[in-house]
Amino acid sequence: MTAADIPKQQRAAVRQGSGESSTTVISTVPVEEPGPGQILVKINWTGLCGSDKSLLHDDWKAFGVSMLPQTHGIAGHEGAGIVVAVGEGMQKRWKIGDRAGIKWIASTCGECEFCLSGTDEVHCEKQVNSGFSAPGTFQEYCVVDGRYTSKIPDGVSDEEAGPIMCGGVTAYTACKRSGVKSGQWLVLPGAGGGLGHLAIQYARAMGIRVIAIDGGDEKRELCTKLGAEAYIDFQKAKAPADLKEEIMKITKHGAHGVIVTAASKTVYEWAPMYLRPGGTVVAVGLPSDPTILAGAPPLIMALRKLNIVGNITGTMKDVEEALDFTARDIVHPILSKGKLEDLDLWVEKLKTGQVAGRAVLQVAA
Repeated sequence: MTAADIPKQQRAAVRQGSGESSTTVISTVPVEEPGPGQILVKINWTGLCGSDKSLLHDDWKAFGVSMLPQTHGIAGHEGAGIVVAVGEGMQKRWKIGDRAGIKWIASTCGECEFCLSGTDEVHCEKQVNSGFSAPGTFQEYCVVDGRYTSKIPDGVSDEEAGPIMCGGVTAYTACKRSGVKSGQWLVLPGAGGGLGHLAIQYARAMGIRVIAIDGGDEKRELCTKLGAEAYIDFQKAKAPADLKEEIMKITKHGAHGVIVTAASKTVYEWAPMYLRPGGTVVAVGLPSDPTILAGAPPLIMALRKLNIVGNITGTMKDVEEALDFTARDIVHPILSKGKLEDLDLWVEKLKTGQVAGRAVLQVAA
């Protein structure tokens, strides 16, 4: 192993308790050494994703999804920083000083059917996930699989790279999953949010015409500035059907696609109604309520030949492409910056909708 000067102990935000009342405490924990095939990354910035909040508060317990003991209570999966140690077998791929991004998928087996397809390792059944089945990025130093960690290109700052590791690539791949082509219409409910504002930018970069749905003049200004061609203020609608009517006025036959980033029952119920025949709803937002379904009555599905698809994160190649949009000065996450010590405060802000764009926390002292 080659390494720079590395301390034996580090700061980490460690989960205390369980359920909605759980908190995090800044604790001193050991710094692990990378083994064969691994690297050690000193994390400068980490994004705070809605999924982190859900894992910390056991929002998905009804689905059997909770942080596993091997995380040691350390969540986080949008890390960016500097490689400070390189394990055996990784010297040709990484060197000390390289910039690295840590994702939700921390490692894959490389041998299963999904990995060997070359395009779908996201579904590797033996994958390891940051903050879910391995210690995440809410710590100063993180050991990760050197084969599956992303290189951050020049032109992308660490604070921008962090959110792209999950939020950015999820928005980007959702645009691709929608099947909407250049010149066609895409509806984005919650367009001014953490995922929505990125989806606007990726969609516009792909030549897609965007209808943004959100509430208030501030969100209108943001969405139009980012490239939305039309904006619908849901706060001014008397009923959900009013949004459908507005979309039909703009598109005539309905949108070609809808990306649902809001984990809302009403949005999921109405999203298929915004579509033209053959259109696609992409489910991205993850409600904690297991009774919320994505879809439409079978009669509508059949008569209009609608598609309902899911999307979560992306492949190594998808991450590379998503980062490239930022390196080329096309897509930039709007950032609300804080510090790791204030993680609980930012989780609460995320919960109550007080975060503008994506939250990023400075980790390095």
